[in-house]
Amino acid sequence: MLVGRARHQAGVLSGELRRLGATVLEIPFIEIRKPRSFQRLDTALRNLRNYDWLILTSVNGVEAMWERLGKLRLVSGALDHLRMAAIGPATKKAIERRGVKVDVVPEEYVAESVVRSLRRRVKGKRVLLVRAKVARDVIPRELRAAGAHVDVVEAYETVVPKSSRMRLRSVLKNLKRRPQVITFTSSSTVRNFVALLGLGSRAAALALQARGEERPRHTGLDGIQLASIGPVTSATLREMGLRVDIEAREYTIPGLVEALVRERRQ
Repeated sequence: MLVGRARHQAGVLSGELRRLGATVLEIPFIEIRKPRSFQRLDTALRNLRNYDWLILTSVNGVEAMWERLGKLRLVSGALDHLRMAAIGPATKKAIERRGVKVDVVPEEYVAESVVRSLRRRVKGKRVLLVRAKVARDVIPRELRAAGAHVDVVEAYETVVPKSSRMRLRSVLKNLKRRPQVITFTSSSTVRNFVALLGLGSRAAALALQARGEERPRHTGLDGIQLASIGPVTSATLREMGLRVDIEAREYTIPGLVEALVRERRQ
């Protein structure tokens, strides 16, 4: 199985798959970097007293935010008055490890479920959303529509790890090392995978669609199953002209592992 998570995060998924007997190859499709400027994040953190809610949508966001709190010499007590929302259990755990209570975790670990959980609670409230530089706008758009005042600040950005390009192409061409399954844990991993293989861009797909043409199937992936962590990632796979062979029922790393085990047993 090929795991394409960021290098510092691949261990959890890879370790569990190896424990279950899989041969795992790690080639990161995504690299986490600091943003060009922390100015907006730092300003928001210095003014946390002005917010009622804080929303964190990833472990990367938690780690980046707490690093800035330390740099600014702000104590965790600065968060005591805030209501806290985390997109899923991994993000919740990362927050609670830092001694902060999480008030809301949605039933499904996607942006739409965050909105459903908060829509009735945020009217007239100030909300701080800490996230990646490029992310879906579902949460800020829908919470603003519900009457919240939402500030969105970037804590990190995701980029294509160019060093993975040759390794990935080589592995897919090597019959002895070619994976049976490739895992995707976010929309960013999908888009970057497509970029690493030079399979084309979303703009190209939209141009074909506008002309009434279908995007060609990527025959270089024939015989390889593509496994998705959830419906948002699956939608991105399809948008990029790729199949979805396996999808987790619970949109977490354990849920993805469970889906892979279930598929292998069939």
